[in-house]
Amino acid sequence: MTYVEAAQAPLRKTGHIKLYGKEGFEGMRRAGALTAKALDAVAEMVAPGVTTAAIDKLIFDFAMDHGAYPATLMYRGYRYSVCTSVNHVVCHGMPNARPLREGDIVNVDVTLVLDGWYGDSSRMYPVGAIPRRAERLLEVTYEAMMRGIEVIRPGGHVGDIGAAIQDFVEPQHMSVVRDFCGHGVGQVFHDEPNIVHVGRRGEGPKLVPGMIFTVEPMINLGRPHVKVLSDGWTAVTRDRSLSAQFEHAVGVTETGVEIFTLSPKGYHKPPYVTA
Repeated sequence: MTYVEAAQAPLRKTGHIKLYGKEGFEGMRRAGALTAKALDAVAEMVAPGVTTAAIDKLIFDFAMDHGAYPATLMYRGYRYSVCTSVNHVVCHGMPNARPLREGDIVNVDVTLVLDGWYGDSSRMYPVGAIPRRAERLLEVTYEAMMRGIEVIRPGGHVGDIGAAIQDFVEPQHMSVVRDFCGHGVGQVFHDEPNIVHVGRRGEGPKLVPGMIFTVEPMINLGRPHVKVLSDGWTAVTRDRSLSAQFEHAVGVTETGVEIFTLSPKGYHKPPYVTA
C-alpha cells in the first residue's frame, strides 16, 4: 500500500494511505474534542428508562447547536445520528423507542463532522447496576483498545495494533470480532488503512507520521462470530453473548501517537462519576 499527502489527494477513498500535516491534526483535534464532548453528554443521560431514540435526538441537537453534522445521518441510507448497540448487538444498532433497562450495556458510536473533519469515537455505558461479567467485559474492552493505541509509533506496523489487542483479550477467555475493523479517517469517513484488531507484529502497512485512523476493538464474551440482521445494519453475536466496543480516533506523530477523542470531563471508561 502506498502513501500520499492528504492535501494532494481527492476527498474520497483512493486505495492510498493519506498523510496529514499540521492543519489536519488541528482539524481532527477540534472535531475529536467535539465528539468527545457529545459522548460526555450521553454519560450524563444514560439511565434505566431512557430510550436510544432519545440519545439519538440528543446527539442530533448537540451537533446542530455546535455547527457540526452527524456523519451517519443518511450515510448509505442510514437514518440516525448515532449507532446504539445494546447487549448482544456488536455494532450498527439502530436507535428505537425501547427503554433501556437496569443491567443493560450500550455502546454509543458518534461521528461528528466539523469543518470537514470527522471526529469518530464510541464508548460503552452501563445502565444502572450491571452484572459482574458485563463489568469485566467493559474493563477488558477498554484496556484492549488502550493497549492497541499504546504500541502505535513511527516505524511500527498496523499488525502491531491487532497483536497487542488479541494477545491481551484471548487469555481473558473472550474473543475479538474479525468481521469489523478500524479505518482511516480525517476528511473521509472511512478511508485506508483498515485497522484489524487481530494480527501479528511486524505485518501490515508501516506506521508513518501523519496517518490518522480509528482503533475500535469489538470484544465478545462468547465466540467471535457475528451476523447482520435483515435491516442490513444491525450486527449481533451469533451465540447471543454480550459484546462491547470502545473507539478512539488517533494520529501517528513523529514520536508516537496522539488521541483526538479523549473525554474533556474525564469520562474515559465506566463507571462514569457524573455531577
